[in-house]
This record gives sequence, C-alpha cells and structure tokens, in this order.
Amino acid sequence: MPKTLRGNRHLIRGINRSILLNAIKTQGSISRVDLAHISGLSPATVTSITSDLIDEGLVFEKETGDSNGGRPPILLALNPRGGFVVGVKLMENHAVAALTDLNATVLVKETIEFTEERLETVIDSLVALVNRLIHKGDIRKKQLLGVGVGLAGVVDSSQGILRQSPFFGWKNTPLRDLLQTRLRVPIYIDNDVNTLTLGEKWLGTGLPVDDFIVITVGRGIGMGIVINGQIYRGKSGGAGEFGHIVVDPEGPLCDCGKHGCLESYLSDHALLATARKEVGEDIVDFDDLLQRANSGNGPAAMVLTRAGRLLGREIANVVNILDPKLILISGEGVRMGEIFFSALRAAYKQHVMPGLLEDTEIRVIPWGDDVWARAAASVVIGELFNSPMQKEEGIEKGR
Repeated sequence: MPKTLRGNRHLIRGINRSILLNAIKTQGSISRVDLAHISGLSPATVTSITSDLIDEGLVFEKETGDSNGGRPPILLALNPRGGFVVGVKLMENHAVAALTDLNATVLVKETIEFTEERLETVIDSLVALVNRLIHKGDIRKKQLLGVGVGLAGVVDSSQGILRQSPFFGWKNTPLRDLLQTRLRVPIYIDNDVNTLTLGEKWLGTGLPVDDFIVITVGRGIGMGIVINGQIYRGKSGGAGEFGHIVVDPEGPLCDCGKHGCLESYLSDHALLATARKEVGEDIVDFDDLLQRANSGNGPAAMVLTRAGRLLGREIANVVNILDPKLILISGEGVRMGEIFFSALRAAYKQHVMPGLLEDTEIRVIPWGDDVWARAAASVVIGELFNSPMQKEEGIEKGR
C-alpha cells in the first residue's frame, strides 16, 4: 500500500508540474498567484513545484509585475537556456542537424553527407555530428536534454524502432537504442512528417488548434495528423501515409511497389518525369520546370496545374473524413507557387463537402532542411511539457 500511494503522489506531482510548465510557457511571464488561479492548484503546490523548476534551470524569476496595492509580484518565465536539444533530419544521402534552445531557436547547425548506407556507418556519423554540435555550441554534455531524429518511413516512436525505411532499406531497426547507447542522452525518433507536425503543435501555426493536418510535398508525399490536441500515429506508427493512397490502380509504378499511388503522380521525381514527356526532354531539373511554367510555358504550367488539382481533390477527401480545423502544407513542393496552389484551392472547394468548407483553412508554411531539423528538436522539447499521463498512454500503446 505505501508503495502505491507513493507512486500516486509522484504521478500527481508530475501532472501538476506539466500543468504549471505549460501555463508558464503559454503566458510568457506570470506570477505565482496567477498560476494558482488559472491552474486551480493551491498556492503551496505552485510554490513548491515552481521552486523545483527554478532549481532545475527550466524557469527563472523575471521582472516584477504591476502591484494592486501590496508588494509587486515576481513573475516567472521559461528559461530558454535552461537546457538544449539537438534535432536531426535523416535523409537518404545526408543529414541536417541543429542545436537549439528550449524555444527551438537554432544556435548551431550542420549538414553531413553519407558515403554509404550501412547502418553502422550512419550511426557513427550521427554520433560524431551530435558531439560536434555540442562542441560548436559551447555547451556541456549534461545540458543536452535529448536528441530528436526524424526520418521517412514507418516508425514505432514508443519503442524507438524504425519498422521500415524507404531510403535505406532498413527494417525493424532499434535506431533509438543504437544511438542512446552511444550518446548516453535520451533519444526520440519519429516519422519526419510527424516531427514537423509536433513542431507546429508546440511551436508554430498549429499551436492553438486541436485538430489539424500537416501535408508535405516534395521527395515524397506525407501527412501528420493531430486530433483533439494529440498526434495520431496509428497502431504501429504508420498513420499518415498519404502518398500511398491509390489514385488509379492502372497508374504509374510507385517506389512502394504498387501502381497509381498519389506519390507516383506528385513527387518531385514524378512531376519531372511527366514534364520531360510533355514539355521537353531538355528540362534539366525541377527548378527548370518551375522557371518555364512561371515564364509562360503553357505545357509546363499545365503539369503544375494538374498536380494542384489532384492534390486539392485528395485533400478534400481527407477533410471529408477527418474534418480538421486547419490544413498546413509544407515541404520542398511549396516552391511550386501560385500556378499549383490556385489549382489546388479550386479543386479542394469543388470536392469538399459544402458544410465543411467554411470552417477549414488551408495555409502554406515555410520549408527547408533547417525547418525539418528544428522540428525534430521540438519533439524533445515537447517531452518536457507532456503530462505523465500522455507518456504512459504512449508506452501502453506501444506494447
């Protein structure tokens, strides 16, 4: 019985800690009195937990607030340099990583190329990369709260296992444990689109919205899903494989081995192949296609228009099923510009259920390798603010 009660006390304190830490982060700066008021916790509990947070360096006492006649209250704020994290975006032939503070402000970043795709070689390279960032950032190893890694594929984030990688060919790889053994800091791995989605949830556009979707367009087509404020990963981490919904079973061969997947029409590679057939074999690369389309080349513009219509139609199908408040579009494909997005929005309006059209917004957000790395870092930051109940649910779901 005493052990159970002690466990319950620790759990309750952990939940209360999460409530207060999130309130301080949301408010920017806030007094202990106001914290007690908005959290519903007793002043004694607020004082005890915030004292711990100050001792840990996560929170600091700021300037005094306005007085209502008595002593001016001391305000508490999140200390962005109370710890540091590293985010890594792992791609088929290179990785980009960033050291950030707790606001996900990038302090140092670096890109490395892989000479081979052997697991051992990639692990060695990533370990060396993280250690270099620590050195360049002039921080102590004990200040590093963790490393977040985002990569394409089916990722069981609760178990830290890469179930399937489309680029490296790795299967059921305990990537988290391999890195954690070498680096001796907490490691979090997830599908790269999920890391981008978590980044938006904690730090970006999606923060005040409980139901939103992130769609990425570029080398592949991906999706991150947030429902009731929680990211949805599915039973084994495979939710959101938007690029592999079948548009036409008689369509082109996809990298996954099926025919007619959305990705086989809309990836950079697929669009470039289509353009070389319909516009000219002399098209050098994707940027060349965009330049021609924007310069008035009708066939080139039509390639982007058809692509926008197709994606708009499939986004409408997603909205008809999930009814999100917000659709965020990111990835390298955002450079396709107004030709693509005007066609996308028109097709979306044509195919979405009328009753769902008015309350859902489509918004384009910036892209870049450093954005991906910052998003992976935010996965670690998010763990600081997660309630122990959320962590337990994630563990149970992974069993």
